Amino acid sequence: MPTFFNPPTVHAPAPSYRHGAIHQLAGRRLIISGQVAARPDGSVAEGLEAQFEQCFDNLIAVVRAGGMEIENLVKIVTLVTVPDAVAAFRAVRARKLGDHVCAATYIQVAGLARAEFLVEIEGEAVQD
Repeated sequence: MPTFFNPPTVHAPAPSYRHGAIHQLAGRRLIISGQVAARPDGSVAEGLEAQFEQCFDNLIAVVRAGGMEIENLVKIVTLVTVPDAVAAFRAVRARKLGDHVCAATYIQVAGLARAEFLVEIEGEAVQD
């Protein structure tokens, strides 16, 4: 399992991410492509919170299909087209990831692959 940390010489992060993750890479590494709010039937979730939910559902599905669990996530990168959406993101992340806190990056962007996509979340997971 990875070790997550916050160096004392770097600013304290928000409570829902860590500055670093160390893993010995003796096991398996799963790289997860950016997940958008497309449901299994191809329809797209409507609204910001619903898109966060679906992106996390898709991310977690890929993690589990790779034979891993949420606790194996070492990093997520979130791209959002909606200004001031970080509070909604944090609320959904807390519901979906529970107490698991990994390295994370949140980026506001002008657009994604299709105009209807408001959110995209990619990740990385490791397993001993």
